Parts: sequence; C-alpha cells; structure tokens
Amino acid sequence: MHWRIITVGKPGHAWVKAALDLYWQRLKHHGCFEHVMIKEGCRAQVEEQMTAASENSLRVLLDERGRQLRSVELAKWIENERISSRKKVSVLIGGADGHSEVFRARADACWSLSTLTLQHDIALVVLAEQLYRAHAILRGEPYHREG
Repeated sequence: MHWRIITVGKPGHAWVKAALDLYWQRLKHHGCFEHVMIKEGCRAQVEEQMTAASENSLRVLLDERGRQLRSVELAKWIENERISSRKKVSVLIGGADGHSEVFRARADACWSLSTLTLQHDIALVVLAEQLYRAHAILRGEPYHREG
C-alpha cells in the first residue's frame, strides 16, 4: 500500500526532522511512505492543495473531532484496507486553521490522535510512530505490548 502523508509547511524543529527520519527509515520495510508538504495559506487554499495532493486515494483527515483508534484497531484497519486491495491512502494533517466542516465531511475517514489539539509537527510525529506500531503489530514484531 502506498501511504501519502500530507502536511502544511515544513517541519519546524530539528527534533521533528530527527524523529521523522527514524520512523520513515523503519517504515520503508512495510510499504511505500511519502511525506508531501504543501504551502501555507488560507484554509481554502490549503484544502484545495490537499485535495489535489490526495487525488485518487482514500482520504483520512486528522482532526480532534475524529474517531479515536487504539493501535490494534489501526492495525486491523490497515489489514482490512490491504485485503480490499486498497492501493493508496492519504492522511491529511491541517495547518493552524485546521480543516473546515465541509472538508471533513468530504473525507473518507476522520481520525483523532487525541482529543487535545496537537500542533501539526507533533501530530506528524505521533502519526509516523503509530503507523510504524500498527505495521509492527501486523508483522508480529515485539515493538507493541498489550498490557
């Protein structure tokens, strides 16, 4: 499966870049993962760019009002999409203005990493780690522990 992670702007801190490098390196063994950074702008411009960047893929928006998944549930979701022969998934992390109600309604899925509002660099790192964790669960690797 091809994953496209779409964010607004470039990561702003060295620690974010280091964390992403770590998880992108780990994830390359589990599929194709691409990070697409779009230009900042007003919400309408950002949503237009996100729509274009996620063309022909299942669109998953990250938003604090979305559905919260446990790591095992995310792994099951990924497995179900694989079984259904899903080719592309785009995960969209909004900018400072978030996603509009209309944009959320047009998405195929809306997930929440937390009920807290997360700065988009932090959301990106959490997403990368959770994607790695979900793939490790699917491969039976000891990274994830249920307690």
